[in-house]
Amino acid sequence: MSGAGSFAPARGGGSGRAPMATSRNWAEHARIWWREVDKGLLALVLLLMALGTVAVAAAAPAAAEQLGRRGVTVSEFYYLRQHIMWQALGIIGMIGVSFLDRDSARRLGILAFAGFLFLLFLVPFVGVEKNGARRWLEFGMSLQPSEFLKPGFAIMLAWILSWKLRDQNLPVLTFVTAIMALIAGLLMLQPNLGATILFGGIWFVLVLLAGVSIQRIGGLIGLGLVAITAAYFFYDNARYRIDSFLGGGTAFDQVDLAQRTLLAGGWTGSGLWLGMRKMNLPEAHTDYIFSVIGEEFGLLMCGLIVLVYLAIIGKALMRLVDEDNLFALLAGAGLVTQIGGQAFINILVNLQLFPSKGMTLPLISYGGSSTLAVCFTIGLLLAITRRNPFLERESSGLKDLFERPKLGAREERA
Repeated sequence: MSGAGSFAPARGGGSGRAPMATSRNWAEHARIWWREVDKGLLALVLLLMALGTVAVAAAAPAAAEQLGRRGVTVSEFYYLRQHIMWQALGIIGMIGVSFLDRDSARRLGILAFAGFLFLLFLVPFVGVEKNGARRWLEFGMSLQPSEFLKPGFAIMLAWILSWKLRDQNLPVLTFVTAIMALIAGLLMLQPNLGATILFGGIWFVLVLLAGVSIQRIGGLIGLGLVAITAAYFFYDNARYRIDSFLGGGTAFDQVDLAQRTLLAGGWTGSGLWLGMRKMNLPEAHTDYIFSVIGEEFGLLMCGLIVLVYLAIIGKALMRLVDEDNLFALLAGAGLVTQIGGQAFINILVNLQLFPSKGMTLPLISYGGSSTLAVCFTIGLLLAITRRNPFLERESSGLKDLFERPKLGAREERA
């Protein structure tokens, strides 16, 4: 019997028939994928997407009414139908990307980084302006290049930092810092302080895991504080949002409206489509969907969603604990930082614990390119964390990174 993906020999030697591919190829690939993929992580992601569908259903009437006030009339469930379509496309893409092996996922991430960095260069010149920010390109649909650049950025930085294994003298920190500075400059031209902070968080986590010295970490933190201070003084949008946050806001501020909506439902909520405060909340289906969940389904449901995010982060990190490939370890950590960081920035904004950033809630908020981008990120994470359960690991992964400084100190004392 021929192996999977091989060619079956023609019967009756000398018959001259062309060899035929066996039909086991895709079935065998699917079996290998199912054996190696993190099924728990995949289940948690699909659970969160299902909760997101219900949340968009709750927010859709408010979003449609807000659009109607601007002279555009759509069905109450227009956004729900669109969201289901984007989610279906996102799931197909996510599963497709997760079938890639680790090297192919790395190449795809690097290509995504290069392609969307180029598009990010175009945004200040040909981008579309919405709500005072120029972040989108129009290709028949609105595309926000920074959303797709995030996973490519994590993959690219992980790849560069993994070069340390080949040569300890390579200036990898200089390379990744220069890339971070370039992207931060392009984002602040839009301006997009929230995305800049998220990219900075991914960069910081990766250089920290790559073994940067304490002195350099202190310098990096100081550099970040200088950058935020400069943003406050030189960017009006950033200064307005920070001042509004520090001043406590007013009843007309988006963040204050979001907090009031979030708390209006109490512990158990007012019920699906029974919330009233959401009707006056701008971007109820995107930036402030967490508040809509609080009003209609209660604070208990909000707590459940936070727990699911924590479970996704914890499940992915547990997968990396004994990872013996430095690139996979750094890339997985960077992608998890992206998902977790974006989720909790959005939640903190809704709780009025962070200035408004115009950032969606991953896997839950309505969105076209944002939904596809998050699913692309999860697909890369699933691909990079795939592993044969029958192979033993040669090192202790994350444990090694945290134990390395202790071992070095012991050797110096000895």
